Amino acid sequence: MGIVLGANQYGKAETRVVRVVRDGPRHELRDLNVTTCLAGDLVATHLTGDNANVLPTDSQKNTVYAFAKRHGVDQIEDFGLLLARHFVTSQPAITSARVDIEEYAWQRLGPHSFQRAGGEVRTASVTVDGDGTQVVSGLTGLVLLNSTNSEFAGFVQDEYTTLPPTKDRILATAVNAHWRHAGDRTADGTGWADSYDRVRAALVAGFVETYSLALQQTLYAMGERVLRECPGIVEVRLSLPNKHHLLIDLAPFGLDNPGEVFVATDRPYGLIEATVRRDDTPAADGAW
Repeated sequence: MGIVLGANQYGKAETRVVRVVRDGPRHELRDLNVTTCLAGDLVATHLTGDNANVLPTDSQKNTVYAFAKRHGVDQIEDFGLLLARHFVTSQPAITSARVDIEEYAWQRLGPHSFQRAGGEVRTASVTVDGDGTQVVSGLTGLVLLNSTNSEFAGFVQDEYTTLPPTKDRILATAVNAHWRHAGDRTADGTGWADSYDRVRAALVAGFVETYSLALQQTLYAMGERVLRECPGIVEVRLSLPNKHHLLIDLAPFGLDNPGEVFVATDRPYGLIEATVRRDDTPAADGAW
C-alpha cells in the first residue's frame, strides 16, 4: 500500500489591516481581517523540505499591507480579487489562490472620529484558479428576532422528548450567510456595495415577512427571497443558530406570564444550515 500527499494549501491567516484615507479634513476608515490561501506545486516542501516554490506567509502578509497602500481599500471583493490574481500571476508554482476578508464596520462620529459598529461583519471570499474566478460575499452575526408569528409543533416525539409544542414563540437567530455571484463582477454593474445592500435587505425581509412554522422554513424563505430579488446571485448558504428564549415560570411568585418574560440562553442551541440555489446552477463547493 502506497502513501501519497493529498490536497494541501498554506497561507497567512488573519492579517489585520486598517486603512485610513487622509486626503482632506474628513477621513475615511476601512478595517479588515485578511486571510490568504495558496495551492499548487508544493509537493517538494512537504516531502523533502525543499522550499523553492514556497512564497513565505510573511511575504503574503506584507503584500496585503502594500496593496492596501498602493491600491487603497474600497470594496472588499475588489481588494480580494487584486490579491488573489496577484498571487496566481506572480508565482509560477501557484495555481490557486483564495482570499478571505472580514470587514468591521465603524460608525462616523465626526470628521476623524469613529465608533465601532455592532456585531455584524461583512465578508468576502475570492478564489482564482485554473477553472476561473469565483466571488462569494457574505455576512456574519446579523442578529434578528421576531417576538411572535412563530410556531413549532408536529415534530417527532420519542421517549426522550420533553419539549412541548408551541403555537407562539420568540424566533431569534444570528444570521451567517454567504452568497455566490455568477461572475467576478455584479450582474447589473451597480457595484459590490449596492449588491451587498440588496442581498442583506432580502435576507431581512425574508425573515420578517415569513410566518414561521420552523426555522428551516424561514431559512428557505430568506434564501429564496435573495435569489428572486438579486439576479446576479446563483447560490446562498445559510447557517442559522436558534437563539432560544425560554418562558420563565412566575407562578411561584403568584404572577402570570403570558409570553412577556423570557430568559435568553446562549447554549446549547439548535443549528439550522442549508444551501438554496438556482436549479440550473451546479454546486461549486470549491468556491466556498
